Amino acid sequence: MQVAKWGNSLAVRLPAELVRELGLKEGDQIDLVKDDHQVRVRRLARADEVLMGLRRFRGALPAAERLSRNDAHER
Repeated sequence: MQVAKWGNSLAVRLPAELVRELGLKEGDQIDLVKDDHQVRVRRLARADEVLMGLRRFRGALPAAERLSRNDAHER
């Protein structure tokens, strides 16, 4: 891979095989993580994936532990 100038930043083009393997799409956010003298590419969760994960917890809290809006605003 070649490092190239992109405006005031530097950019690297990822090989198509790596893009497919990571399931990357245009606009995705990634992290480059240095670990034991190696650099790893990690795709961050998309907004729809985060929401889907949160929906799994909907209704999972026991009724006795649920907070009501009134309780939260009591003074």
